[in-house]
Amino acid sequence: MGVQDLRIELDNPSKTYYAGQTVNGKVTFVTGTAQKFKGILIKFTGEAKTAWSDSERIYNENTKKYETVTTHFGGHEQYFHIQYYLLGGKKTADIVLQPGMYSYPFTCALPPTLPSSLEGSLGFVRYTGRVTLDQPWQLDRHITLDFNVISPLDLNMNPSVRTPFKLELEKKFCFFCCASGPLSLIVHIPVTGFVPGQTVPVTIECDNASNVKVKKITVSLRKLVWFHSQRPHRESKRKEEDISTGSLGPIEAGNSETWQEKIQIPSLLPLNLVNCGIIDVDYEIKVVAKVSGMHMNLDGAIPIVLGTVPLVSFQPPSTQTEIPPLVQSAITATENDPSMQPAIPSSLPYPAAGPSRALGWDVGDVAVSPEKPPPTYEEASFRAKTIFGKSDSTYKRLVEDEEDAPGYPTHAFNPTAPPAPDY
Repeated sequence: MGVQDLRIELDNPSKTYYAGQTVNGKVTFVTGTAQKFKGILIKFTGEAKTAWSDSERIYNENTKKYETVTTHFGGHEQYFHIQYYLLGGKKTADIVLQPGMYSYPFTCALPPTLPSSLEGSLGFVRYTGRVTLDQPWQLDRHITLDFNVISPLDLNMNPSVRTPFKLELEKKFCFFCCASGPLSLIVHIPVTGFVPGQTVPVTIECDNASNVKVKKITVSLRKLVWFHSQRPHRESKRKEEDISTGSLGPIEAGNSETWQEKIQIPSLLPLNLVNCGIIDVDYEIKVVAKVSGMHMNLDGAIPIVLGTVPLVSFQPPSTQTEIPPLVQSAITATENDPSMQPAIPSSLPYPAAGPSRALGWDVGDVAVSPEKPPPTYEEASFRAKTIFGKSDSTYKRLVEDEEDAPGYPTHAFNPTAPPAPDY
């Protein structure tokens, strides 16, 4: 019997860390018989990749035929790479471990400027820890664990997201060269900065002075992701996804209506990929008035920002009340227990709290915002199919057999939102 039950265990069960925090854990395994080791190596990597292919039909002058030409696009950025030996080394003598259970602690300080984890259809931002057991005269045995990194974004530091946004749309329809009255939409929201778990209150005023019926008005939270390549040249691909959608109407010709719609924000990537040059993510509230007949629809969008710390000026009533003692003590215990959820940074830059003793970067501990309860960490909707590398041997396995999905902070709010301001 050789090495069995090889595992990587993190001190944080959620596997979620803020940029600038320290990743701690241990590597454990069992030996059934005496085993020789050259060393046990651990590597931490943070990187982003994009990849896709485009095909087109072109005419070949030599063969006088149309041919399909496929171009492969890709991009890569590496944010950090740290490796060191937990046992032994490349140039040390062999080490014999007798039968038993073994545990080796590890630590790594994350750089403070990392982009948030992201898993997309054409690329990813990913952080992994990889352990290699180097045994003489045997194939190397590998195990890899992914963990999630969140780049904090305090909405209170951005004054532009605190102000209301008003979108005005208008369209006229022509009937045999005769124009009808206009179809007008006024859409407004009280702020443009939100966090996952909040509800976006949308007020829609529709004045249908035209002769065309509005079949329905759809309001949706839309995610826009741009993937950029570096080779063979700079190219971009955009992917759109409707996260949450509501429907209103219909509105007959000559009528007017006003609605209050609430769009729930689920677990999504907070918008902070400033330090990633090959992937961009935006969010918007999309409004479409779908009209009858052969006419074009009336549509528009309001850009919004998703952060990790909610606006103090925009809080549901339930979050303004005093926290019960039992809940408060649970929150305090969570903050004092390093095995629980990471602390919420109150703002950027990170306040200095003494140098870190972890291997990696000397960074201060991330500040705690005591007035806000910690969020939960829910898995995002998109999951990676694998985190295996092309050069991995058959002895490599994933710590968890299931596909990978980043966990993003989600706040629990009372669904009752404050009314939209009057204009």
